[in-house]
Amino acid sequence: MSDTLLFSPMTIRGITLKNRIVVPPMHQYSAVKGFPTDWHLMNAGKFAAGGAGLVIVESTKVERRGCGTVGDLGIWDDKFIAPLNRLVTFIKQQNALAGIQLGHSGRKARATRPWEGDGPLQRSPEIEDWDDWTPVAPSAIAHSTRWPVPRALERSEVKDLVQAWGQAARRANEAGFHVLELHGAHGYLVHEFLSERGNQRTDEYGGSEEKRMRFIIEVTEAVRSHWPDHKPLFVRLSVEDNAGWGPEQSVRLARILKAKGVDVIDCSSGGITDIAPIGKEIKYNYQVPLSEYVRRHADILTMAVGLIIHGDQAEQILREKQADLIAIGREILNNPNWPMDAALKLGVDGPFRNVPPQFGYWLGTRAKRGFGTNPSTWQSGLQEGRP
Repeated sequence: MSDTLLFSPMTIRGITLKNRIVVPPMHQYSAVKGFPTDWHLMNAGKFAAGGAGLVIVESTKVERRGCGTVGDLGIWDDKFIAPLNRLVTFIKQQNALAGIQLGHSGRKARATRPWEGDGPLQRSPEIEDWDDWTPVAPSAIAHSTRWPVPRALERSEVKDLVQAWGQAARRANEAGFHVLELHGAHGYLVHEFLSERGNQRTDEYGGSEEKRMRFIIEVTEAVRSHWPDHKPLFVRLSVEDNAGWGPEQSVRLARILKAKGVDVIDCSSGGITDIAPIGKEIKYNYQVPLSEYVRRHADILTMAVGLIIHGDQAEQILREKQADLIAIGREILNNPNWPMDAALKLGVDGPFRNVPPQFGYWLGTRAKRGFGTNPSTWQSGLQEGRP
């Protein structure tokens, strides 16, 4: 299948992706005082070298208070520009595009890492700015009973945060990123403003659906004023959050955001409560219907995510017009060369040409000569399929 959609180029504004495979932002919790480390270079670099068209660096915080836990990346100061550019440079060298997600954890800030319990962080002398790192939110409403009550943002602070997103976009552009994504999902600050459950303000940022949308709309306007017209802008939404915000609301918001300069809606779910993402069985493609719904009703490009494991699975999503881009998250953690593997299985011409020759040459030679074998990703063990 040499005419696959998955491996066809796609142009959005002035940027062309070599294929439709996107590595979505995945927290690594490995920064030091907001600065990227060699871990980030290795992590993003291996995905770029593996053949993905776009690699989006994890949620990077627009202000210090917005850090979810120890190890979050930062972009709240110009001092972060050069270190982030190092990531961009390496990703570009692998013939991939570099993206970055801008976020703020809101009332879910100051938490432990997931593998350490995923709950409120305890005070420690190692955290010098503990008192300044106070969780804030649209309203003084805790995420759940096990989380502390955040401080409600003053109106002036909301205005300042809008500008913080704009300045973060400026820094992302100066660092050389090609694509920007705003994190409006998973129960973090932007999502908290959208949610009736998280936002009980009585000013222009709360109350009606229109007012609850105001924050993300103003953030988008501020970001677009600093983000070049030729570069794409994505927004990640919890299209269904099981708490009052659903596909119909997401479509109404997506239409507004499209008019403000957003190009792609990254369609996820859940996060405003501790309930599982959609409250049903989590299986292959479990979030893809959300992408299809937004794409059809908002007339905007979408990215599908959620247990997309196989190349033919991703190809079918594109062919059935359920999404325009495919995000491969945990599966690409399992196999950083997923794009090359998918190309080989889908019969794409020259599956080893879009990866660095340091390994593409040798793998291509093995495939051409045969040796009577398939890669380990084709079978579970040596005895599979034998009599």
